[in-house]
Amino acid sequence: MPDRKPRVLVVDDNLEMARTLAESLCDRDYAAVALGSGAAAADYLKSEKVDALVTDLRMPSVDGLDLLALSRSLAPERPVLIMTAFSAVDTAVESIRQGAYHYLTKPFKAEELVLFLRRALDESQIRREAAALKRTLRERFAMERILGSSPAMRNVREIVARVASVPVPVLILGETGTGKSLVAQAIHAESQRASHPLVIVNCAALPENLLESELFGYVKGAFTGAATDRPGLFREADGGTLFLDEIGEMAPGLQAKLLHVIEHGTIRPVGSTKEKEIDVRIIAATHRNLHEAAKNETFRADLLYRLDVLSISMPSLRERREDLAELIAHFFKQSREKYANALPEKLSREAIDCLLAYAWPGNVRELGHVLEKVVLLGRSNVVTLEDLPDNVRHPDRPSVSEFQGDIMPIRDLQRRYAAWALTQLGGHKGKAAEKLGIDAKTLWKWLSDGGTD
Repeated sequence: MPDRKPRVLVVDDNLEMARTLAESLCDRDYAAVALGSGAAAADYLKSEKVDALVTDLRMPSVDGLDLLALSRSLAPERPVLIMTAFSAVDTAVESIRQGAYHYLTKPFKAEELVLFLRRALDESQIRREAAALKRTLRERFAMERILGSSPAMRNVREIVARVASVPVPVLILGETGTGKSLVAQAIHAESQRASHPLVIVNCAALPENLLESELFGYVKGAFTGAATDRPGLFREADGGTLFLDEIGEMAPGLQAKLLHVIEHGTIRPVGSTKEKEIDVRIIAATHRNLHEAAKNETFRADLLYRLDVLSISMPSLRERREDLAELIAHFFKQSREKYANALPEKLSREAIDCLLAYAWPGNVRELGHVLEKVVLLGRSNVVTLEDLPDNVRHPDRPSVSEFQGDIMPIRDLQRRYAAWALTQLGGHKGKAAEKLGIDAKTLWKWLSDGGTD
């Protein structure tokens, strides 16, 4: 768990009492905040990171049971301690049934609150660690999913093991489809942050304004449609890791804000004037040459230096062809397990030789998709050469099957060629647009209706 003070919210309609308790907690190495109403506490829980809630039971408008229900809906693992007068003990017992960790009868000493608060936070941490262990088991151990026994891949696994525990940004470089996201997952799983969230963001998937609000969150009224506060993905990843995939596609304005986060450890939600502290490790990945982009001033050099403290270069399949046989066997087995009723049971020698000879421009991702397709669509228990896609069987021969028959309008030709290019590049629209010499908007138009600008 990252080394920081636990954040505790203390709520009582007697604000002086709430402040006294919060001050006592601060003296005992907690970061405590006092509020004087349930309504204010509800807003705070929706927008701030809180590790534990200590609340009075009876308050006007929004009472302790309301806050308990809200807290459990927002963060089920967060412990809630209820404070109550002796006359309301029956209701306090009901709060335990509804999920409160403990109740304290007023008056009580600060040491009693600290005792139960420490126990609650320790148990919450154990539950998070157990959940993280289950996630790790469910993902079949992220490190083991980085396949390949070639020297290049052994080197990748060695670097992952070394950088996982170092609390600095990591930059993962490599062509599309080489497994950059798997490496990010492995770094997180092997780090001390594994019990906290790994949040994945594709920077190329959203326009700048949407990406900003997704990352940093926003306050109510910040823009049309912002009906409530939204914490954002940085806050969601607090204590854990934020993986920024395709960082090279991030707009310059957002690059500046990301640099601020890395340097100061704070974010400012859209529409807010207040900064909020966060504790997030940044892992970024790109297929672009960021040093060249920095020279061309399309990527901030100061941000690059901050991200490129530790870097990992993912080799293409062309650079580790000795891993192909292992990867083919793995993806074929994986696809057979996924589609239990599929017919194929093995690959013919001719099919294997063809797969071994193909260049795999889309790398591991393309290989996985091809093996899944041949298993799903296989017509017998043996996958033959004829079952493989045309582009794999005849990589050097232009496909003319699409253009047989009547002459087609150029708009249809654009659409089909763009779709073919997108397939060859593993579905990566940014790279397809770059290779075709058009922008992303034009590519989208070609794919949707074949129109020209």
